[in-house]
Amino acid sequence: MVKVLAVDDDAIVLASCRRILEAAAYAVDTASSVMEALAALVREPYALVLADLKMPGYDGLRMISLLQRSRPALPVIAMSGYPTGETETESLRRGARAFVAKPFTPEELLAAVRGAIRPAEGG
Repeated sequence: MVKVLAVDDDAIVLASCRRILEAAAYAVDTASSVMEALAALVREPYALVLADLKMPGYDGLRMISLLQRSRPALPVIAMSGYPTGETETESLRRGARAFVAKPFTPEELLAAVRGAIRPAEGG
């Protein structure tokens, strides 16, 4: 089963990610901060990270940059409730494979996840 880590400081968004992805047969863990996510990444082998860009303290853009340096093969999807061209461009420049604006539909999230995981699997 493909394991996904969803990182967001909003419990409702995390619950939505879990519900949508588990219904599509993904295993989902959640983290409410970047530091919690980094600890989880040490313990578990994830196939994908969903990262909110705006969080208190260490934000999602910094996490994307860090993961790009330390685990470049790990796909990251950036999420934001404040989608602008600049935010999307910056997240992709830092290494995100895709950008999803919140609120998202189940179809939007699943399309981004499937698209990000396929290249990592080599097909």
